[in-house]
Amino acid sequence: MSKIKCLCGHENPFGTVLCEQCGRPQTEEAKKSDLFDMRYEGSARRSQTYKRSIIDKVWNFFSSVKVGISIIVAVLATSAIGTLFPQKFFVPAVTEADILAYYEKHYGFIGTLYYKLGFYDMYNSWWFITLIGMLGTSIIIASIDRVVPLYKSLKKQRTKRHSSFLKKQRIFGEGQVKDADSSLVQAAEKLKELRYHVKTEEGALLAEKGRFSRWGPYVNHTGLIIFLFGVLLRGLPGFYVDEALWLREGETRAIPGAPGYYLKNNQFHIETYSKEEDAVFGQAIDRVGTIVKNYQSDVTLYKDPEGGLPGQSEQMEFVKDYSIIVNDPLNFDGFNVFQMDYRLDELKSMTFQLTEKSTDKSFGNFTVDLLNPKRLYELNEGAYVELKDYYPDYDGFENGEPKSKSPIPNNPAFFFKMVTPAKPDGEMSFVAIRQTFEPEVNDYKATFVSAETRNITGLVVRKDKTLYILLLGGIIFMIGVAQGSYWNHRRIWIQKGEGNELFLAGHTNKNWFGFKKELDKVKVYANLPLCEDRQDNDFDMNKRKGANK
Repeated sequence: MSKIKCLCGHENPFGTVLCEQCGRPQTEEAKKSDLFDMRYEGSARRSQTYKRSIIDKVWNFFSSVKVGISIIVAVLATSAIGTLFPQKFFVPAVTEADILAYYEKHYGFIGTLYYKLGFYDMYNSWWFITLIGMLGTSIIIASIDRVVPLYKSLKKQRTKRHSSFLKKQRIFGEGQVKDADSSLVQAAEKLKELRYHVKTEEGALLAEKGRFSRWGPYVNHTGLIIFLFGVLLRGLPGFYVDEALWLREGETRAIPGAPGYYLKNNQFHIETYSKEEDAVFGQAIDRVGTIVKNYQSDVTLYKDPEGGLPGQSEQMEFVKDYSIIVNDPLNFDGFNVFQMDYRLDELKSMTFQLTEKSTDKSFGNFTVDLLNPKRLYELNEGAYVELKDYYPDYDGFENGEPKSKSPIPNNPAFFFKMVTPAKPDGEMSFVAIRQTFEPEVNDYKATFVSAETRNITGLVVRKDKTLYILLLGGIIFMIGVAQGSYWNHRRIWIQKGEGNELFLAGHTNKNWFGFKKELDKVKVYANLPLCEDRQDNDFDMNKRKGANK
């Protein structure tokens, strides 16, 4: 696009509002305005200039503040929706069907809708990650679209400006003084005393301080971008792990999120307060019952041998033994395993006895492992019991069929086929805790004898390589907030007119009250003309003649 040539002879980029050289207005809108908009120094912004190609349209879309705010609102709204019900990580289920059943049971139709819309795994969903990516894109493009032209304008700003530039500043004054040159010298002295950086050029003075505060918003945008980058990195393998691991006593399992490592739960311990040991807790114990003092897991860590095949338990290498207690995790290879929860007395196995009803004759006992049950149990005298079906968490009948609400053996039930020499075709029996159903009257029964229980430890496996990235982003963001909040960019222009006439103009990006107090000190010290804040006094610039020349 062609450049815009100012009356001063300087060629400005297309879209420039105020001449980079002298400050004259270059657009009709700027010429008719009462006061100049100094947010971007009247520089040409790409989003306001190029609007033809697809790239231009994408750039203009993401550079819009309204679009950025809309994306932020969308992120906040979806984040809030994700907190209405527990997320997938906190649901005590493994399969998708079990997760759906959990939401349906506890939250009804709304819970089912919550699951089907994908809100149950909100923060890992592709569209939430897309929103985060769009927010980062908006911040980057909006920042570049504004900070680059602003930096160029401030870097190139001239000391001497055209009178139309000065007359359309918010603070402006003009008048005759006794000695204009002496007033300029005295003003420079006072401004330096007030820690302004002062430049002079051909009877013109520019005093400036706090320019770095203009970069505050872009510094905290940089911090936000780094923070969002860290959040997105969490979706990549190896950067972030936050997995639950429920481990039964005596059980060895692969550690989720830590390939090649295994953990064995040797024993789980729990200590409680007693009234005899601790009188302080006596009343509380009487009121609420048991109070846990400490709980820990004695574990052994193993790993795959170098060059070995993954999962070969007989070849696993011992790493170390450790006792995991609350706030004292197991550490290895950047991972931390925390003690978070426990379950006491989970059913491990149940023992039954096959007997003849009429004589109480026993054919022996058989034990069903509730986590890995066998199909066939051989007994005395050629009798055997076949496990036809198993329901770990029996929850009644549905459409004439037994159903299980979870794979955890909280309420086990069994379909047994009992075969004896007298009944070679076998008899069917449905056996649950305190319940027995027989399709026909049987001569034999499976009688409950005993149950074995064990404790389960609830561990959380965590690894976070993004923590320092998030911390860096947060620190940079706060630096930007402080930079933009506690400092302000102040500029004062003093310029000679004809004879001993002086023009005085000032601008700051905030805290106009403090700025005017400083300006009053300079006016009194250097005998400068009176000036006024035209925004406060509802000043009509149309009364000024020659402001647009």
